Amino acid sequence: MIKDLKYKSDQIKFKAKALGFDACGISEVRSREEERSTLESWLEEGMNGTMAYMARNVEMRLDPSKMVEGAKSIISVLINYCPAQRQKDPKAPIISKYAYSKDYHFIVKEKLNQLLEYIRTEIVPCNGRPFVDSAPVLERAWAKQSGLGWIGKHSLLISKEYGSFVFLGELIIDLELEYDKEIVPDHCGSCTRCLDICPTKAIIAPHKIDARRCISYLTIESRDEISDEFRDKMGNQIFGCDICQDVCPWNKKITPTQAEEFKPIEGLLEMTQSDWLNLDKPTYNKSFKGSAFERAGYKKLMKNLWHFDSLNSD
Repeated sequence: MIKDLKYKSDQIKFKAKALGFDACGISEVRSREEERSTLESWLEEGMNGTMAYMARNVEMRLDPSKMVEGAKSIISVLINYCPAQRQKDPKAPIISKYAYSKDYHFIVKEKLNQLLEYIRTEIVPCNGRPFVDSAPVLERAWAKQSGLGWIGKHSLLISKEYGSFVFLGELIIDLELEYDKEIVPDHCGSCTRCLDICPTKAIIAPHKIDARRCISYLTIESRDEISDEFRDKMGNQIFGCDICQDVCPWNKKITPTQAEEFKPIEGLLEMTQSDWLNLDKPTYNKSFKGSAFERAGYKKLMKNLWHFDSLNSD
């Protein structure tokens, strides 16, 4: 039986690599009660801002078996998206690297659906669901549990091999498998570069983020006006923020992704400051269809660009 479980798990990991995932780990479904107090305290302090969905389905968030009936295993996957190129115009407004390509949610989820179909047809029939940052799943905690990395002080998963510029996904299935036991130790040590450099002081303590102060939240999730307190500290950031990741030593020697799916959107990195400030709705619709920019929408992006323009005109 043990050999059979190992064979199934090895085949799943092999297939995950063949589909383009850079790492795959498997953990046993269980309730994560140890996360409850931290999560509830964070919510009580209102650090989720206007992201009301974070306060819903807390029990489901802590226990994935409530999302997939009979769930036994969580297959966690990781894929490197670190780009080889950067924006060309040093005066252009800055966008997060994850937004260079088409929306990763669709890309990663499609690969997970292919993995699920492989398990069902080539290993054993089973029930399961893929998740990519789209349901109440503690993805970083499960990735850590399955040995894919540790959670950095900026709250993101860090892989020794791929750093923190990685996308995560999960496949929760009702199939028993062999579970990864080796937990990667925390390699952050005494380093506080991510805390020290955050311009809005959103990282209020190691592993604790006040979303209301986070530039990614302010430029994407929040529909409120950006206050002067933060506007003056955001610099040229208009969509997301990589500042805490850019200073992380674990991201200094990462090999850029080779995945064709994460190639930059044509012309995006060549956009000048003028191109951004003169971006009209038809061009936005044509250039950014199926991209992460659709999460914020044209109106929100225009507001961010207005803040950028006014800041640079002062």
